Amino acid sequence: MTAAPAPAPARRSAPPSGAPVGVVGAGTMGAGIAQVAALAGHRVVLLDAAPGRAEAAVGQVGRALQRLTERGRLDPDRAVAAREALVAARSVHDLAGCALVVEAAVERLDVKRRLFATLEDVVAPSCVLATNTSSLSVDDVAAGLRHPGRVVGMHFFNPAPVMRLVEVVQGDATDPAVAARVAEVARAWGKTPVRVASTPGFVVNRVARPFYGEALLALEDGLDAATVDAVLRGSGGFRMGPLELTDLIGQDVNLAATRSVWERLGPDARYAPSPVQEALVAAGSLGRKTGQGFFAHGDGARDADQGPAPATDAPGTPPAPEKVVVRGAWGPWTSLWQRAEEAGVAVLVDGALDRRPGPDGALGSATGGPPARVCEASAELPGGLLVPTDGRTAADHAAAAGCPVVVLDLALDAAAADRFAVAASPGCPRELLDAAVGLLRATGAAVTVLPDRPGLLVARTVAMLVDEAAVVVEAGVAAAADVDVAMRLGAGYPLGPLEWGDRLGPARVAAVLDAVGAATGDPRYRVSRTLRRAATTGGTLRDH
Repeated sequence: MTAAPAPAPARRSAPPSGAPVGVVGAGTMGAGIAQVAALAGHRVVLLDAAPGRAEAAVGQVGRALQRLTERGRLDPDRAVAAREALVAARSVHDLAGCALVVEAAVERLDVKRRLFATLEDVVAPSCVLATNTSSLSVDDVAAGLRHPGRVVGMHFFNPAPVMRLVEVVQGDATDPAVAARVAEVARAWGKTPVRVASTPGFVVNRVARPFYGEALLALEDGLDAATVDAVLRGSGGFRMGPLELTDLIGQDVNLAATRSVWERLGPDARYAPSPVQEALVAAGSLGRKTGQGFFAHGDGARDADQGPAPATDAPGTPPAPEKVVVRGAWGPWTSLWQRAEEAGVAVLVDGALDRRPGPDGALGSATGGPPARVCEASAELPGGLLVPTDGRTAADHAAAAGCPVVVLDLALDAAAADRFAVAASPGCPRELLDAAVGLLRATGAAVTVLPDRPGLLVARTVAMLVDEAAVVVEAGVAAAADVDVAMRLGAGYPLGPLEWGDRLGPARVAAVLDAVGAATGDPRYRVSRTLRRAATTGGTLRDH
């Protein structure tokens, strides 16, 4: 006997202001979501499986609202109204009248499936069921439900009251109208929604993998954690270094996200878990919550003054060179030379290269300078050349130039960077390295001398972020503009990776990855079709 088909659910829409909203899971994230919804004017019913936890979360939110009023950041009447709108549920049946239920339970598929099956028997057919999952498939969560079309991802970022981004995740079974209406809800709650497909890691957790991965590879190459973070903050412009950020997130949580993406996308070398991080987790050094991760933490937070110092050349030495001869187009590094001039260094510009081959077939400059093969840009210093990175090692540049070379890593903004990183070719005379360090220190920035790694640190990391963002757009996970918004708001990056790639030029980004891939033989540095096409045609990444 064939079972009768389930009745179609009633048309679902965003809950109007004041419509009841349920939140299941009263941990940090659930309490934060409840606070956001209550401040938006909804009656909020907060449920947790652990006895007393929902009541405790209600009190926690009340105290948070009180602190905001005391700091002058929240109108007292609005705080009182939000606190009165938030109630603890005694059972799942208290959610029966909700127009939207947001699940923020433990990140386990079996738990979420049981919860949604229970909710489906309690709430009205018109109620939208949203999961705050950060890594699970929305379709997997909805599997087995009578009405999977009303299940959508509503991925908030921690802390939910502060972070503006919400990833609205549409599974294959999700009704597109439901996803659109949930995006409206997020916007009404003061958030910035981005629409994404339900793929591993969605946008933020997937695109961010190289940020952590390249830092962990740098540790394997012998760099220390403090130096890695200092270079990526001071030169790359990132708000936090990747290693201190994993300590904040929790090494176990970050590793679990990496494994989830890795297992569901291949596995693929570019998402592979790091043995360094795996060892940290195995030792129980999970970051701030255990007091020890890559850094030591006291009272749950790292004291920056007590932490290890990054590798930095001693201040005040060596002196800057009196003059430097600059050739070629320096692109994103161009503003460095204005800083140098302001610091009293005479910058002599000879941008016109003589394209006639010399006796040895090499291209030289009109003033007898170095071969153009060195790089599209170079600067003559005592003892050799300073060149901006194109992904090749200083050793490769020196072999091509026939003279010692110091390579300068990428900076987000060479006019404002408070740290530069360089690497020297083998056998580089101290005179050249001192001149390069002195020049950069004269601008007021600290200088870190890195090992001679292909792509150094910032350029390699940024190139991987740009390419991963291009892959996500190529795969139809999200629109290019939404990827950039997501990474700025959800990950705190100084620029969206696709905007960053267009500023650098897709050809420059692809060249870095090609050089690193050739030097390491590592397949993770392959160039995506989208990036290669933009590099070849001269198009932009945000056009795709």
